[in-house]
Amino acid sequence: MAPLSDYRVVDLSSGIAGAYCTKILTDGGADVVKVEAPQGDPLRRWSASGAAIAPGEDGALFGFLAGSKRSVVAEPDDVEPLLAAADVVVWSRGSAVAESTWLAPNAIHDRHPHLVVTAITPFGLHGPWRDRPATEFTLQAWSGGAIGIGRGTQDRAPVHVGGQVGEWLAGAYAAAMTMAFLARVRRNGQGELVDLSMLETDVLCLTYYPVTYFEMLGRPWRTERRPTVPGIAQAADGLVALGCGTAQQWHDLCAMSGHDEWIDERTDLTITQQANLHADELYAWLRDQRVDDVRDLASAFRIPNSPVGDGANVTTMDHFVERGAFTVNPCNGVVQPGHPYRLSGVALRGPGPAPRLGEHTAEVLAEAPAPRPVPRGAAVSDRLPLSGLRVLDMTTFWAGPSCTHALGMLGAELIHLESTPHPDGTRLIAGIPASEPQWWERSPIFSALNTNKKGLTLDFQTDAGRDLLRRLIATCDVVVENFTPRVIEQLGLDFASVRALRDDVIMLRMPGFGLDGPWRDNPAFAYVIEDASGLSWLTGYPDRNPYEPYSVGDPNAGVHALNALLLALEHRRRTGEGVLVEAAMVDAALSVAAEQVIEYSAYGALLERAGNRGPAAAPQNLYRCRDVDEFGRDDSWVAIAVATDDQWIALRQALGRPDWAMEPRLADADGRRAAHDHLDRHLAAWCQPRTGDEIVETLWGAGVPVAKVMQPHRQAELPQLQHRGFFEQVDHPLNPTASHSTLPVGLAHGPRRFHRSPAPLLGEHNHELLRELGLDDAEIAALEEDGVIGTAPAVGGRRKAGRGS
Repeated sequence: MAPLSDYRVVDLSSGIAGAYCTKILTDGGADVVKVEAPQGDPLRRWSASGAAIAPGEDGALFGFLAGSKRSVVAEPDDVEPLLAAADVVVWSRGSAVAESTWLAPNAIHDRHPHLVVTAITPFGLHGPWRDRPATEFTLQAWSGGAIGIGRGTQDRAPVHVGGQVGEWLAGAYAAAMTMAFLARVRRNGQGELVDLSMLETDVLCLTYYPVTYFEMLGRPWRTERRPTVPGIAQAADGLVALGCGTAQQWHDLCAMSGHDEWIDERTDLTITQQANLHADELYAWLRDQRVDDVRDLASAFRIPNSPVGDGANVTTMDHFVERGAFTVNPCNGVVQPGHPYRLSGVALRGPGPAPRLGEHTAEVLAEAPAPRPVPRGAAVSDRLPLSGLRVLDMTTFWAGPSCTHALGMLGAELIHLESTPHPDGTRLIAGIPASEPQWWERSPIFSALNTNKKGLTLDFQTDAGRDLLRRLIATCDVVVENFTPRVIEQLGLDFASVRALRDDVIMLRMPGFGLDGPWRDNPAFAYVIEDASGLSWLTGYPDRNPYEPYSVGDPNAGVHALNALLLALEHRRRTGEGVLVEAAMVDAALSVAAEQVIEYSAYGALLERAGNRGPAAAPQNLYRCRDVDEFGRDDSWVAIAVATDDQWIALRQALGRPDWAMEPRLADADGRRAAHDHLDRHLAAWCQPRTGDEIVETLWGAGVPVAKVMQPHRQAELPQLQHRGFFEQVDHPLNPTASHSTLPVGLAHGPRRFHRSPAPLLGEHNHELLRELGLDDAEIAALEEDGVIGTAPAVGGRRKAGRGS
């Protein structure tokens, strides 16, 4: 049986975010009953390419997201019996049923305290912006994600991440938070109102902890937009993606391109600055090379690389073909991604047909399942759903730690394992001079990703280190790692070996490209994952190469791995069995880029990047306003997106009904889309003499989705985030107190704080954890002497051949 096969979900949501959340739950085995108004979910009529959908038919994306669900057309009063017998409600605005007062999330939670009620809204259910209109595009602007970590170039407007990626990320987070609090319901019967904010999701997934960085170091991560180099580049026969995430990879790229002299040329510059210095020469060299030759050479040098995927070609790439990454919808024959993770010995539901509107109304309403017991005075002293879970965190950089960080904020005990020869990579990327005392403890990124964790160093390239690691594994419920597959296998720590140490262990492996296939040993940083999967393809301007989002691949992998782990934990609870979880970064990326493949397979339409325009709204764009930015530049922008005809009418009214806006051809979305250039000229002229605040005040109050394009490090200044307490102040023994982002949810019965302790110093808990394994002070001192453990980078370890090496 699938892990969630005993659970019923009442789905009161509309749109991609709710649909993807409930798809994850459906694939996990839950019985999902989709309650719709007579008009049906608007997603049934959706096609990003504008393909015609025949009367009585549903769009291909709906077919993917609604597979194996049941559809009920009902009045609000009919829903009450379903709630009493359910475990979960997923809610969003968008239908007459969901927006009835009787079925508001707070009302449902009050009447049915046993339920996990997950509400997905742009800003959250509470706060000064709770009722403000927004689209995924304007949320990216408010979050700082439209500028991100330097995406684009200064000669044009910033560019958003294409593909409505924020909707998919919000759905993945909603599913994970739902399953986490179901675990608490099982423990003490106390349900939860999970109030998910899409804005907060974008902050977590489209920017790289810029507030913590700014407050700890006194400077922003980026001050200007520039493309990654090489990034996506033109080769002789097509586009190829290359990247440098470390100094070694930059040195190897210099050697690969025949320019060893660049390696020591400007050691005063970061690798990003060095790459930009030689960008023209690199691109000139690449234009003379074939894609396959570049990739073969880069792989030999261990430089991250990939082809550039899109909706037409990604299904034919050899790695995805060999791994069976795509499947066929049995109902409509459309090609679609498979599951974003693989669980050994665990049955996940395969693709099934999407329901016709109201297909199961009579069936579901005739059922009389027993109501769930209502808790009476259930103990809620422990509000953390994952208390008692012990996790060994062998991850580094962003993807793996973002998964384990969520586990820690939800109450799990986290042991973050590093070694002195190889500390977590995020300790090393902040540009702190090595002359500063304990420079490796100063990284804002490490601090932001590793609160609530204990720090242990073990050089497991030594016999003593490997022995201690095995002893530690035997005490842990979960082991998480994100090395390339060959590293773990060389250590003798494959799943069979780990399970021999603890039979019911869950091992979560997070390789970039998976545990098998021709690319399995390729190094995989976020940008390469974005390139290969198609996430980059829709980001940027049509007359330029795609821009890498450079901010989605890692946190997206982290939240999908979290979902996979929660499914594995539920399977273990039911069966007592250990589980190997393979949560490849690229599989998670293929899932949130699914629309490209689906549109191409169903309609022959290749979705293309369009700058800041998009299929969900017209007009939609960024417009320059009068403000001078904090760096003294004429580079301040507002985002405007008109998603409905009513919003268009509101925009016309707010602008004073100018003649250019009153043309009959603009009355519907198709007409506005055809006249987008015309609309952009007039909106740009209206915005230019006004400040961003004036534009927002005029349009937002009238009901038009609008946003200032925020610098990412100014996120904590947003009144909505302040009201919801999204940032918490975290003290640190060496660093200044700084704001740290939390989880993108408000909770009715949640913890008072998510951050209970700061990120650990390197090896801070060595003595505590090793004593738990039975070592005495003399034995621990000997390990320090031999370099097996330590508290400073590159001290000891394999430098000494003594004991256990």
